[in-house]
Amino acid sequence: MDFQAGYLRSSIGRKTIVAITGIILFGFVFVHMLGNLQIFQEPDKINTYAEFLHNLGGLLWLARGILIVAFALHVYYALKLSLENKKARPVGYVKESTIQATLSSRYMALTGSVLLAFVIYHLLHFTLGKIQPENFALQETIGDRQRHDVYTMVILGFKNVYVSVSYIVAMTLLAFHLRHGVTSVFQTLGFNTTFWAPKTNAFAILYALTIFIGNVSMPVAILLNFVKVPGAQ
Repeated sequence: MDFQAGYLRSSIGRKTIVAITGIILFGFVFVHMLGNLQIFQEPDKINTYAEFLHNLGGLLWLARGILIVAFALHVYYALKLSLENKKARPVGYVKESTIQATLSSRYMALTGSVLLAFVIYHLLHFTLGKIQPENFALQETIGDRQRHDVYTMVILGFKNVYVSVSYIVAMTLLAFHLRHGVTSVFQTLGFNTTFWAPKTNAFAILYALTIFIGNVSMPVAILLNFVKVPGAQ
């Protein structure tokens, strides 16, 4: 109770939780992107990768549990800090002088809220198969057994222009969110010195751009027919 009443209720404590959970989520976003980029290889690559993850069983659910807890804590305390900041300054500045470098910081709550909705949609689409279930049900025959055909599912999913556009918009917002989020993590951990600030800022921009380009390249390549189902015209 003392911990809850003290550290967790302090601004520093909440920022630390947001930073730690942010690091977990940043790592997941990067690894998730690398796994998905196997769509540019032969179908067996990403299908084998998906089968490997599925066969992890309990370990996969443990990882999912950690991600869900990290995500929930990150969203809760980030929104709480945002609301507290607005409450502390209920009246806006008479004149706001916003530079490009702080644009992402001004809309963190908004981009975070939209991304939360996108994550739910993304899980319903590619993880739970509640959206386009006919694609989710596709199977690939390997010898005398079958496995989930993730390669075809992803391609057919992104062939839908509305799905691809929504994904690209979400990745744009994610890039803005990451650009400020990564910088904030470094600041919370004490890397906001004159020496480190330019370096952490450059890393945040590079990381956000890497995630954006990597993720957006998939729906774009599929829409342009650079990546397609084998045998399709």
